[in-house]
Amino acid sequence: MTYIVKDECIKCKLTDCVEVCPVDCFYEGENMLVIDPDECIDCGVCEPECPIDAIVADTGEEQDKDKWLLLNKKFSAIWPNITKKKEPMIDHEKFKNLKDKYDKHFSEKPGK
Repeated sequence: MTYIVKDECIKCKLTDCVEVCPVDCFYEGENMLVIDPDECIDCGVCEPECPIDAIVADTGEEQDKDKWLLLNKKFSAIWPNITKKKEPMIDHEKFKNLKDKYDKHFSEKPGK
C-alpha cells in the first residue's frame, strides 16, 4: 500500500502534508504535488493533513486510483523533492472545489 495525490491538489498545491512526512516522499510540480510510491512508508500521517482531501491510500475505493498511482510514480521520478511547507498557490481558493481539474489544469512542468 502507498498513498497517492489526486486531482483535488491541482491548482491548489497546499503543502501541509509535506511538513509531516517522515521520509520526504513528496515531489513538486508547477501546480500539484505527488508522492513517490516506492519511498512512501504507508504511515498515513499526510492524509489527514490535507485540507482538501487530495491524498488517499491506493487501496481505497477511489475512482481512477490506478491512473493517479501511475501519475504519482511518473512525476515523482521527474519533479524535484519538496521537504518544507510553502505558501499555497495564489488563486487556490477559487480552484479548491472544482472537480475533474486534470484535463484542463494539470501541468507536467516541475515546481520551483
